[in-house]
Amino acid sequence: MGYIALYRKYRPNKFEDVVGQSHITRTLKNQIENDNVAHAYLFCGTRGTGKTSTAKIFARAVNCLNPIDNNPCNECEVCLGILNESIMDVIEIDAASNNGVDDVREIRENVKYPPTKGKYKVYIVDEVHMLSTGAFNALLKTLEEPPSYVIFILATTEPHKIPATILSRCQRFDLKRIKEGDISDTMESICNNMNIHVDRQALELIARNSDGALRDALSILDQCVSINENNITYDNVIDILGTVNDSYLLDLVDNIQNENTKECMKLIENLVDSGKDIHQFIKDLITHYRNLMMSKISDDLEGIINLSKENVERLCNQSESLPMNSISRSINLLSKLSADAKWASQPRVLLELTIIKLSSPEVDNSVEGLLDRIESLERRIKLGQINVVSNPSPMEEVKEEAKGELKEEIKEEVKEEMKPSTVVSRGDRFNSIKKGWNDILKVIKKKKISLHAVLIEGNLVGFKNNKLVISFGDAFSFHKEMAAQGAGFIQSVMEEMYGKKIGLDFVMESDIKNLSVKKEDEPETPQNVEGEVEKIKEKFGDFNLEIV
Repeated sequence: MGYIALYRKYRPNKFEDVVGQSHITRTLKNQIENDNVAHAYLFCGTRGTGKTSTAKIFARAVNCLNPIDNNPCNECEVCLGILNESIMDVIEIDAASNNGVDDVREIRENVKYPPTKGKYKVYIVDEVHMLSTGAFNALLKTLEEPPSYVIFILATTEPHKIPATILSRCQRFDLKRIKEGDISDTMESICNNMNIHVDRQALELIARNSDGALRDALSILDQCVSINENNITYDNVIDILGTVNDSYLLDLVDNIQNENTKECMKLIENLVDSGKDIHQFIKDLITHYRNLMMSKISDDLEGIINLSKENVERLCNQSESLPMNSISRSINLLSKLSADAKWASQPRVLLELTIIKLSSPEVDNSVEGLLDRIESLERRIKLGQINVVSNPSPMEEVKEEAKGELKEEIKEEVKEEMKPSTVVSRGDRFNSIKKGWNDILKVIKKKKISLHAVLIEGNLVGFKNNKLVISFGDAFSFHKEMAAQGAGFIQSVMEEMYGKKIGLDFVMESDIKNLSVKKEDEPETPQNVEGEVEKIKEKFGDFNLEIV
């Protein structure tokens, strides 16, 4: 006989062999012992949790000639006949391919005939939710009042698709997802039986990726055996799964936390170049942030996090530097990414965009992103990376605020009285903007590269009517119009950098050739400023006035 897959070769033969479903197998054994067997059962659960295996064991147990502790002996004529499929007292039907009314009618005709060897005639209907509405209706009467020697066992992964009329006629058993520890122990036992040396860490990685399905875990183990028959390592499993090791995840999260976006992009590039599966990586990264969350809220991580002792220590150290809000924000962004990436033609781009948001909170305008920025500032203040000026007393604050308001009012009054008609440079303010113009352009380039492309053709001229004037050559009228359309965005960038809103005016060079532009170090107030000051004093009272 050819090679038999591990999940078939090591299929459970008695109730105790069914992994992680003792709450169900114990009930079924008690029913057999008390001769209280029902006529219809419904086994529900995700793939690979033992629905069909439990059904087959139960079918043999109720028919066994020499049961052992309510388990099938697997040696008598009936048990061997069922195992070899030479006895037709146990009929297994795939509802996915036999889902029509005629298929169910055939079952209704066959239930009239009693079993040939055993005590019961057992029908195992797998994926029963695939039956059509007509087929369910045809099955209903037979399921409600079957002959005394007939047992129906319906198995499904989607019980919500089964009509209530069918559900109400069955005893329902929900099989749980199998615990990762139980899956690892089962695989270790199989490897020992096959004289295969395997790293425990490798088995735990397989168990994590099986999503509670023992059959999936055994299929992965089968592939690993093909790579290296006598020795299965952690790296073998990583190669099979297309996943990444724990050290990679720790390094990536460190760079995200340090806002080192450039290094994060290098790590993503290495991930793609090594042929790793992006969807699998997203799941791994979500799991890593989940582990960080668990390490922050629990001191006893045994059974909660399946990592080596060394990596658990590194995980705990990393979680200490991460606020809970940052972890929560990361999980939310990555969960959205996982859903979007399923249907995306370019999942790598979505991954890179999400990593940029995680490592650069300033580009994330969500509430979580804003909180992340605040917490980042608080951390920097505590570390002494930001100089904080001590706050004045409440009375001093009131005085300074009143003085500031009065000065602003006086400035507005002076401007209203003087109203300059020529383009002038506002001294230090203009010099400051001119020196920082390249920095402003860099910020704009990161956020709106098209606006940056037109703005670099402009020249800073000066201030007119409290607006910064930017001129364009006669050949760049299009650039001037595009810059004017993006004025609001440019103002927001400048306001963020200078803490004050600055008006903008875009003109052509030919429009300002005849205008007189004063030198930057010349005062912008006219010659009669003293007279104007006297007018201000008459209006607001006599005090020291400084024009800035």
